[in-house]
Amino acid sequence: MLGTASMLLVLAASLVTAWLIFPLAIPRLLRAGIYGRDVHKPGQPEVAEMGGVVTAAGFCGGMLLAVGLDTFLPSFLGVDLVKLLAALSLVLATALIGIFDDLVIVRQSAKAALPLLASLPLVAVKAGHSVMTLPLLGRIELGILYPLVLVPLGVTGAANAFNMLAGFNGLEAGLGLVATGALVVVAWQTGSTTALVVLLAAMGALAATLRFNWYPAKVFIGDAGTYGIGAILACAVILGNFETAGVLVIAPHALDFLLKAKNRFPSTGWWGEYRDGKLCCPASGPVGLPQVVMKLTGGISERNLTLVLMGFEGVCGAGAIMLYI
Repeated sequence: MLGTASMLLVLAASLVTAWLIFPLAIPRLLRAGIYGRDVHKPGQPEVAEMGGVVTAAGFCGGMLLAVGLDTFLPSFLGVDLVKLLAALSLVLATALIGIFDDLVIVRQSAKAALPLLASLPLVAVKAGHSVMTLPLLGRIELGILYPLVLVPLGVTGAANAFNMLAGFNGLEAGLGLVATGALVVVAWQTGSTTALVVLLAAMGALAATLRFNWYPAKVFIGDAGTYGIGAILACAVILGNFETAGVLVIAPHALDFLLKAKNRFPSTGWWGEYRDGKLCCPASGPVGLPQVVMKLTGGISERNLTLVLMGFEGVCGAGAIMLYI
């Protein structure tokens, strides 16, 4: 009972922290000139950018409470404190990479590689288990290759994939919230307490973020948010040793990555064409997953596009849960 109450406190701390900071941060970001154009709306209004910093602050609020509880009341949570601190370091380092990219445009190759460095805290504590169970292949012993190769690749892959499927009101926070919600159930089912704490801290922060990022968005989370969300998912999957679930919840982002890779990662035109209140796929064809939805629907509102993609993420998350029941 005490453990459950502590978990709920972590969730509440992250939610309340982000919820209280967003109204203070949004006008200050605008005054500082940190904003982006909402290209999907008439007139392309200015919207505060880099809200992912607040998401990261909310995550920190929940994680620091968990650290305090485990330090002074260790029987309440029963987590691995060293791995919890490694997870916090990883997420903050990844968010810092996103902040730098938001403020100073970084080359794509550098952005792809930098999360490898952010993964070092997990590598240092040898997070995860070297034995993996994979569909069709069964149990595989990877030994030292797991912390030195798969952990960095998993973190950078998730961070970059999550960064690509973005750019619509509520999409990044919405997909992140659905994905973390599914993995919370998996972590609960498998008894992965440390991973569960990480996911609950993220879930609370993302719930607050979605409140301000939902259509019509008052703030964009930017790369600081997208990189951080991807890193959180990878970190939780590694700590909990449920890699198959991680592969399933990242499936929409992987599909979007493949579509954009086929089209040589377009830097413009990926958002579609705005016509009579709807987003439509260009005549040249879809260059990413959102434009596939636009094409299949013959045009869709931005709000409904986000809901459709969240539904797709929900299906993937349900599949992940079914594997661990």
